[in-house]
Amino acid sequence: MEPMSLKILVVEDDPDIAELISIHLGDLGYDVGVAITGKDALQQLSAEEHALVVLDIMLPEMDGFEVCRRIRETDRKIPILVLSARTEEVDKVLGLELGADAYMTKPFSLRELVARIKAIFRRIEVDSQPAESRQKKYKFDRVEADVERRLVTVDGKPVELTAKEFDLLIAFMQFPGKVFSRHELLEDVWGYEYEGYSHTVNSHINRLRRKIERVPTSPVLIQTVWGVGYRFGADQ
Repeated sequence: MEPMSLKILVVEDDPDIAELISIHLGDLGYDVGVAITGKDALQQLSAEEHALVVLDIMLPEMDGFEVCRRIRETDRKIPILVLSARTEEVDKVLGLELGADAYMTKPFSLRELVARIKAIFRRIEVDSQPAESRQKKYKFDRVEADVERRLVTVDGKPVELTAKEFDLLIAFMQFPGKVFSRHELLEDVWGYEYEGYSHTVNSHINRLRRKIERVPTSPVLIQTVWGVGYRFGADQ
């Protein structure tokens, strides 16, 4: 999904936060609209199709939980990313039960917000593929992976991978040549709520290299893109 084709509605009554998010997402190529009340948000969503809603909870007149509930009454698919200063677990659970796809607490970093939005769109892109068309096996150079059986072979010989090593390998093999940042891999493989650090990705990359590379210290399959992250194989 290209950003230029995606319209995001930011529902936030704090003008400074709304403007900051809008400018940042706009600079990345997204088409961004802003609503400062829940009523305004529902009107914009009914008038025009959107790809995602960034929804604050503490809104005047109608709070974000009620907005989320009303959105889900008419649209089960549009992803909703909740922003809230309320950190209690019960609020998070309520938001997710009402149909939110992700929950972030304030204060938040724009980098994390963008990473979560990109992860949501990547998941939608994969899920939108017909089940019969989704790949169940991947092959790249010497490596083959069977998704359903969670088996990996290198040069025809089985290789034992941990669950996360396997998920990391599949994330790479789905998009050979694509450069992933460490943060993207952390989001894709470990999930939205994982509170680890980028060294978690680095250590798993090193272990995976030891299992699939001919010379782990001179990797050919999992390449380091300095200052960015990692890429699996060359561009195709």
